[in-house]
Amino acid sequence: MADKIEFDTLALRAGIHRSQFGEHSEAMYLTSSFVFDNAAQAAARFTGGTEGNIYSRFTNPTVSAFQERLAALEGAETCVATASGMSAILAMAMAMLKAGDHVICSASVFGSTVQLFSNIMGKFGVETTFVAGASVAAWEGASRSNTKLLFVETPSNPLTEIADIAALAAVARQAGALLAVDNCFCTPALQQPLQLGADLVIHSATKYLDGQGRVLGGAVLGPRGPVMDGVYGFLRTAGPSLSPFNAWVLLKGLETLRIRMDAQSQAALQLAQWLERHPGIERVYYPGLPSHPQHELAQKQQRLGGAVVSFEVKGGREAAWRVVDATRMISITANLGDTKTTITHPATTTHGRISAEARKAAGISEGLLRVAVGLEALGDIQADVERGLN
Repeated sequence: MADKIEFDTLALRAGIHRSQFGEHSEAMYLTSSFVFDNAAQAAARFTGGTEGNIYSRFTNPTVSAFQERLAALEGAETCVATASGMSAILAMAMAMLKAGDHVICSASVFGSTVQLFSNIMGKFGVETTFVAGASVAAWEGASRSNTKLLFVETPSNPLTEIADIAALAAVARQAGALLAVDNCFCTPALQQPLQLGADLVIHSATKYLDGQGRVLGGAVLGPRGPVMDGVYGFLRTAGPSLSPFNAWVLLKGLETLRIRMDAQSQAALQLAQWLERHPGIERVYYPGLPSHPQHELAQKQQRLGGAVVSFEVKGGREAAWRVVDATRMISITANLGDTKTTITHPATTTHGRISAEARKAAGISEGLLRVAVGLEALGDIQADVERGLN
């Protein structure tokens, strides 16, 4: 589609290639393989001489439609979809890194991301240094001659820490490395890291891109070239593939992405403002609040604050668990990005597998709760949270 087409139109129209049947909704191609006209065509497709579908592990029309649409929304040249957000990070890492390489990663990232870089990639001789995400000086100080990748979530999970994407892009260029940004919390509806200087964007499509907690999915986006070719090559060989059914569900999710993100962000801001006034709350973490340490930066690089609000309850774990257990409507689950509001205690769930020292360094206290605000009436969400606070 034309470059000047606006976001909301791209979310509905990008990636559509109708079949001979002229379907209006995107078709779902549930097939493992594809038939060739003759032996020469089969050979040409396998060698890359001609474009076309071969095998749904790495080529499928429904998955391609999702990749094209998400790339259009992020302003990326190309996209490789994967089975989950974590498989997207793995595919990127395996495509880029080798034994002896060094990674700089924000300390404030999802617990499984910490495990992936520190434990799994560590087995293959890749060393990772974790730094304070909001401190550009910390990233600069950690840079080495063998640094190949800077990886950051912004906003971070769960403290919504904001990293300066443009500044980190400059650090990466100086180091001869690439900057990858996990854009899970904002999505391209609120933030477009590539436009701010990032080299790669990562998505857990499981979250807001789907938006209704139905399927798993992930994606790596960036410019055409060796890195994205490597990501595609890893997918083709190792097979962490997005299923056509999941791709179709995600296509439907993208159609309402901006509407959902706008509504949920507005509700999250109001919930954060209410929590900040509540006597049972020690501190609230939300980029839309003036009290947030990187509020001004968030105002510059995000369109809205996002739908995730984290807060510390006075009284530590016991008090935090009391809030969780007192809920009657909000879903107690570690997932986020749903139209249904969810609540979790990060220290014992999403970040429970990392060490106590690592949690402390990341600022994840025993009293911290994370609420991903959905589309219910705000008054009902507040009442459900307040039940445990009282």
